[in-house]
Amino acid sequence: MGLYLDPNPAGFVEAVQSEIYVDKSELIKYTNKVFATAQKNICISRPRRFGKSMAANMLCAYYGKNNSMRSIFEELKIYQDESFEKHFNRYHVIALNMQIFLSETHNVQRMMEKIQKSLVEELQQTYPDIMADSLTEMLARIFDKTGEKFVFIIDEWDCIFREKRENEEGHITYLDFLRNLLKDRGYVGLAYMTGILPIKKYGSHSALNMFTEFSMTNPRGLAPFVGFTDEEVQGLCEKYGMDYVEASRWYDGYTFRKEPHIYSPKSVVDAMLNEEFDSYWTQTETYDALKMYIEMNYDGLRDAVIEMLSGGRVKVNTATFQNDMTSFQTRDDVLTLLIHLGYLAYDSNKEEVFIPNYEVSKEYRNALQGAGWTKVIQAIQQSEQLLQDTWNKKEELVAKALEEIHLETSVLSYNNENSLACMIALAYYSAKNYYTEVREMPTGEGFADIIFIPRKNHLDKPAMIVELKWDKSVEGAIAQIKEKKYMKALEEYKGNVLLVAINYDKKNKKHECKIEDELCL
Repeated sequence: MGLYLDPNPAGFVEAVQSEIYVDKSELIKYTNKVFATAQKNICISRPRRFGKSMAANMLCAYYGKNNSMRSIFEELKIYQDESFEKHFNRYHVIALNMQIFLSETHNVQRMMEKIQKSLVEELQQTYPDIMADSLTEMLARIFDKTGEKFVFIIDEWDCIFREKRENEEGHITYLDFLRNLLKDRGYVGLAYMTGILPIKKYGSHSALNMFTEFSMTNPRGLAPFVGFTDEEVQGLCEKYGMDYVEASRWYDGYTFRKEPHIYSPKSVVDAMLNEEFDSYWTQTETYDALKMYIEMNYDGLRDAVIEMLSGGRVKVNTATFQNDMTSFQTRDDVLTLLIHLGYLAYDSNKEEVFIPNYEVSKEYRNALQGAGWTKVIQAIQQSEQLLQDTWNKKEELVAKALEEIHLETSVLSYNNENSLACMIALAYYSAKNYYTEVREMPTGEGFADIIFIPRKNHLDKPAMIVELKWDKSVEGAIAQIKEKKYMKALEEYKGNVLLVAINYDKKNKKHECKIEDELCL
């Protein structure tokens, strides 16, 4: 057992013995399936604090031949799988945390030299009769003599691209090092790399094209291992007596084809242990990390951020992103990076991005304030008063406030009712504190533009059905709510309902508002 060859599995033992441990051991079912096949090279990219290192430690503990981990794995789901015994504790594991190597050397070339020197020394202690001049030659000789395959676990593989952003020569050298170590090598039984970024693209330079990638834009069949699933969070909420609906509002929102609800694991664990919903994941990094990207001067980026902050979605093309933190050409490149960093969720079916949950939304508000978006922040700050005026049915004040917010922000150009809806949602930003907001909600005979449903701990607030019109009338909007029986959308709600009609007159550029009371029995 060494530092890098068959390292001590204490990290995984510590995770399993923690008060909250969510069993993700069935990931091993997939790695066993691809072991020593053409798909044996796997790259997993996730945001920070989404369990990447824990999974890497688990694989080290499972495959490492010098470990004695049966008592730990007997309690996990993977123990019941038919592939468990075939690969359990049967291989030498080479585990490399690239962040540690880079922190110790501060230089890409010296980092690679240290990796090779350290591994050759440990391999020679295990195989004293085998000598070689380089790491790859040493591994090849061991395989030739013994037939033993190695498991490579590489954590923080992308730290060079995050910390040495401008060192393009170093990037290419590093990719070539990994290719030479892993590509078409008989001694590789499994190569499992984790990081925040997918594999860097360099035009025709496909150094690591042998890897199958599982990312935040396409986690494929490994979506349940990105974070906590809905079922897992429901179980934790029951165990710790926490409100599942609130947990969803705060931490849910990452969505994939095969797993529509994925939660931020760091935040869920801390919320359960602290018995309080708060911002936990976002506290692990300053909002400056987000601010520097949303400040970038790309056409449409500002509009996109505001539209998403208002609860909307934005179309995005993720294909042009070069998988680094410097090669930005369009707003889509910035938005795609924010997906990988966890600040945006991605709907691959619709090719749209959106802010995933309340915790991340709060971080955007902090970043906007620090980025100097004064008018937008003022609009958000005014939203509490707008909400109060709406509850009190002060129609003229509501119309006037909407007018001011529209003129002050001048972000979303009014082209249709959808752009009007985005501005209205931004104007009612503080409603997030009291309501669940649903857009285009199916009702009796149509779709309500926006419905605000009071959350369980704010049932003293009235529900609100908002109908938006463009060059029509607020009276017609109220009539539509009633005639099409939009109240049916609130059948499970009992209490006061405000019917809020808002019309924008394109000719005189004025907003009108009409508010009526209804009672949902």
